[in-house]
Amino acid sequence: MKYRKLGKSGIKVSEIGFGTWTIALDWWTSGRKIDDDQAIRMLKRSYDLGINFYEMADMYGNGKSEKLVARAFRGMRKGRSGSGQDGDEIIYSTKWGYDMYANVQVGHSELPQKHDHEFLEYALEQSLIRLDTDYVDVYSLHNPKMNAIKNDQLFRSLDVCIENGKIRSHGVALGPAIGWKDEGMFAMENRNITCLQTVYNILEQDPGDAFFDIAKKNGVGIMVRVPDASGVLTGKVNERTVFGKNDHRSSRKREWIVEAMQKVEKMKPIGLVNGWNITQLAIKFILSQKEVSVVLPTVIDMHELEMFAEMSDGKYLHDKDIAEIKTLYDNNFNITPSASPSLSKRSH
Repeated sequence: MKYRKLGKSGIKVSEIGFGTWTIALDWWTSGRKIDDDQAIRMLKRSYDLGINFYEMADMYGNGKSEKLVARAFRGMRKGRSGSGQDGDEIIYSTKWGYDMYANVQVGHSELPQKHDHEFLEYALEQSLIRLDTDYVDVYSLHNPKMNAIKNDQLFRSLDVCIENGKIRSHGVALGPAIGWKDEGMFAMENRNITCLQTVYNILEQDPGDAFFDIAKKNGVGIMVRVPDASGVLTGKVNERTVFGKNDHRSSRKREWIVEAMQKVEKMKPIGLVNGWNITQLAIKFILSQKEVSVVLPTVIDMHELEMFAEMSDGKYLHDKDIAEIKTLYDNNFNITPSASPSLSKRSH
């Protein structure tokens, strides 16, 4: 496992992180839940594989992801005073902003947001209790809208949380059709954030490409989710796939998947030249971007966990290959585009 610095925070994170929403929700498994014992085994195995970055949110299973991580690593994480920036063994990253305490989520419906000073203090305290810790390393706004990004008092309060030791850094996790490119640009240029989380993959390079230069200029580490384009790039999703009604990917229209499969065929030769399958090419393409700090694959079993962990080996794409992929992307892989949207409107 290779490691990178998370923006200007200096926190050292594994290139492959563990996104915990699959162990707290059944939104990726068409109703098949990962039981708690299996989740704990996966978390412990990830640590053995060198993964040190655990990405959560308070609303994942109403706190379940945080509780599972706390169970898996109880007694293993150093206190605030004993955690040096070059010796970060277990990194806790969680998100906040949805009022799950006064509202009940029905299906994939979006809960009311409360990105304000008062709710920040309350939500952070609840996460600290669930995580059984006195601090979190990364605390991010969850799918914030522009009014939250422009709230000066809110970001002053987040900086105070750093000063009093309850968090080490803070960031913004963007949500398509909720708060996206403009929100990300403004946050990186005007806020003291250490990281920006966004959807980015070989088939969906916007707005990620637009973020990289600004991220580098402002010392912001990019956290990438959905690197496998909802399973298309792992071979688990194709034009014959039927998603369950509760599956988060059900908004991926068949037309989009058909087109995506055609694009995959265009990229396979680049992978073969390097000795990689399409999944390896997809992850290594992302890790070839120096502004990316950590990739968060969606994992539902031990095999996937080990597969993704092996891809962090320092052997990534040459500039020539990157340029070829970007040219293909800019020309829509020479495929007539379908009318279906590229991104889900219901993003975790």
